[in-house]
Amino acid sequence: MSDTPCPACQSQRTVPIYSLDAIPVQSCILLDTEEEARSFPRRPLHLELCKSCGFVFNALFELEMVDYASTTEESQHFSGTFNRFAQTLVQDIAARERLDGRLVLEIGCGKGDFLKELVATTGSRGLGVDPGFIPDRLPGTDDREIRFQREYFDPANIAERPDYVVCRHTLEHIPEVGPFMSDVSAVLDGRRDVGIFFETPDVARVLDEGAFWDIYYEHCSYFTLGSHARLFRQAGLGVQKTDLAYEGQYIIQYAQPGDTPALAQEDDLEELHALAETFPEKVAQVRRHWHDFVADRHRDGRRVAIWGGGSKGVSFLTTDGLGDMVANVVDVNPHKQGKYLPGAGLRVSAPDELRAAPPDTVIVMNPVYVEEIRADLAAMDLHPELVAV
Repeated sequence: MSDTPCPACQSQRTVPIYSLDAIPVQSCILLDTEEEARSFPRRPLHLELCKSCGFVFNALFELEMVDYASTTEESQHFSGTFNRFAQTLVQDIAARERLDGRLVLEIGCGKGDFLKELVATTGSRGLGVDPGFIPDRLPGTDDREIRFQREYFDPANIAERPDYVVCRHTLEHIPEVGPFMSDVSAVLDGRRDVGIFFETPDVARVLDEGAFWDIYYEHCSYFTLGSHARLFRQAGLGVQKTDLAYEGQYIIQYAQPGDTPALAQEDDLEELHALAETFPEKVAQVRRHWHDFVADRHRDGRRVAIWGGGSKGVSFLTTDGLGDMVANVVDVNPHKQGKYLPGAGLRVSAPDELRAAPPDTVIVMNPVYVEEIRADLAAMDLHPELVAV
């Protein structure tokens, strides 16, 4: 056992499961030059599992190394596949809650795309809070009941109590998850009729698949369905529904203040312990596979491209130093194009740039997008070997 207390439940029954000597401290940051990208700061990562509550965390995380108010680009809303998924979530929320004229608070709203869609669909009013929000990126909101606070979430800065709280892909960036959930409870100001929706990556899949590309510095906190629910219940929030979505990648959880009966999905500690025990061998095997996969093609003179210039791509390229064997990094997000990936130093290109030097192999950083990418390549009359991590 480690002597590191669990940030979720304060238990000291924590055990190490994965370490990296040095990885880029941010993976969605936009960098202007190869030199700046290659010299970008790195820090070690040391994942530990709490055997009491199932929470997985980076015990060496340094919050001061990550600046979300800097020029970051995390948006996935330039993908039709992702937009369709987001729209289904909006429809699910709209079906569960009557939000017409009510205030929806989104904590960690990013560039505001999801909140804008939710407000438009439900007739609600919206308040988005995120230090990385960029007003120029969301035109057309002046005539809607929607506003944004470009800052880190603090319940003291929320003037009006919300009727509904949304938090998507933010909890995994929070090191002190217990106090954060206390802040979420505090912003409700004792109200019991407030609905809550969270979306967070599922670490059980990462452990099962040895998916090292889903482990990176900004993600300092990792959850399963069970540990996610236990954290909520500890904060006095009753879990109403919890499940996996996006081909099993994301935890979708609905909650409300108060107590609710435990759900069957929450009973996962035994399974999690087993996955954690086999993860070191599994991830080592997967890392060897992808290193050899890229190295073999590079040695044979084949051009390898990575499709996905976000966090997964950065982790895939930097964990085992694959960057020098990759010819292109492609992303459909125009704000990433022309910028350089931290650590790897590779320039992100638009899909159209592949026409000039067609790849022999394209590695897709998320299998959800394979068919969308296959169609994009075919539209350019490109038919490379297409594989997904």
